[in-house]
Amino acid sequence: MTVTLERANYKVTFGVLVLGVSAYALLQSLVIPALTTIQSTMHTTQNTVTWVVTAYLLSASIFTPVMGRVGDILGKEHVMVATLVALSLGSLIAALATNVTVLIIGRAVQGIGGGVIPLAFGIIRDEFPHEKLATAIGAIAAMTAVGGGVGLIIAGPILEKLGLHWLFWIPLAMTLIAAVLTYLLVPESPERSPGRISYSAALLLSAWLVALLLAVSEAPTWGWFSTKTLSTGALGLVLLIVWVVVELRVNDPVVDMKMMRVPAVWTNNLVAFLFGIGMYSVFAFLPEFVQTPRALGYGFTASTTASGLFLIPLSLGMFFVGLYSGRIAERFGSKTAVVVGSAISGAGYFMLALAHSAAWEIYLASSLLGIGLGLAFSAMSNLIVRAVPANQTGVASGMNANIRTIGGAVGAGVMSSIVTSKMLVSGAPAESGYTYGFIFLGVCAVLAVVAAIFIPSTTPDHEQHLNHAELAMVPGGTLTEG
Repeated sequence: MTVTLERANYKVTFGVLVLGVSAYALLQSLVIPALTTIQSTMHTTQNTVTWVVTAYLLSASIFTPVMGRVGDILGKEHVMVATLVALSLGSLIAALATNVTVLIIGRAVQGIGGGVIPLAFGIIRDEFPHEKLATAIGAIAAMTAVGGGVGLIIAGPILEKLGLHWLFWIPLAMTLIAAVLTYLLVPESPERSPGRISYSAALLLSAWLVALLLAVSEAPTWGWFSTKTLSTGALGLVLLIVWVVVELRVNDPVVDMKMMRVPAVWTNNLVAFLFGIGMYSVFAFLPEFVQTPRALGYGFTASTTASGLFLIPLSLGMFFVGLYSGRIAERFGSKTAVVVGSAISGAGYFMLALAHSAAWEIYLASSLLGIGLGLAFSAMSNLIVRAVPANQTGVASGMNANIRTIGGAVGAGVMSSIVTSKMLVSGAPAESGYTYGFIFLGVCAVLAVVAAIFIPSTTPDHEQHLNHAELAMVPGGTLTEG
């Protein structure tokens, strides 16, 4: 008996995508609270152990747009399966690692999993009814963001109850199941983008991303104005310019520069960069703030597990608001959702800066961040998907995710420098460092509001009208009636 899957069964496809995206999202942050444990268990240095995060970041930044582009060419379902298998392999290597070198290699392989984000958006666009697109994209976008917060929350209990390597065994089980279900249940993409991958453009993309992210990631250690930081950053900028020139000249670019100049694309990418600065920084530094001993005049002396509880309102807010962001966008417009979400998140950052002496203040600020980030994050993803042709969905959403990652790297580096600019005798940062750091994140949110104002306005009715007009247009250039 032959089993035929109907494309109308989009709910099954959605469930499979949620599983794969959730596993990847968890791995983004699950190891951050465990870095101290990894350092002591594997007998390595603090500088070396940071590469457990850096290797993953660099790998994901390269493979997110590349896998999105490959999916546009070869078919998103096949490439999604390959991406999930690579993610599983990386998790297996990390789970079996007995030294930090093998663990770093495993994390670099895991970074290939960054492709699940653009591929998931592309599959949704191919398979879902038009009226369900915004809701589905919003939910998947919410999962990618929520996973970062959830990873920080559950890392402590996993470490305490199960041990270090279970931080990788659990996501491994999720990604293997997702790979099998994707192969069996997700229909192959009907939309393809003819062409090949330009290896010179892909290599240059990898080179400038590695150089630029390495510079901003290591700047707090090397020094922002050190020769190593400035030379590595300058190399990244030069390679970026060369990459753009090559992409404009090759017949099959990895990233279509004409697409990147579309107003709805570049404005959303700018907002994504600013959002990345704030979101990834608060994931990294809010737990550190609440773990600070009260004896130093601030903080809550929270354990690794307890510090994760302060992020629960943020994660829940992002999840539930993300689920309903599609309906909100359909009612008020995605642009409005990005503007309002950016403003609410800004209020959360400023509250962290100015009112952080009581636990309820942290919970309230975390709730504001969850609502604001969830609303804007999901709306941005929806805007990007709708701004480009279906056969460019993967690479467009991949670059948007990539730019958000770059923003996160820049934000983490700047935030680290601000927080550690004044140290106490105990060796801990002064309270003023966190205050100024959270103000910096609030300013970035305000800039995101300004950038979001320039996003082109499109309403669902207008968009449907354009789709109808495109379908009704005959070769002679006139519209058919009816």
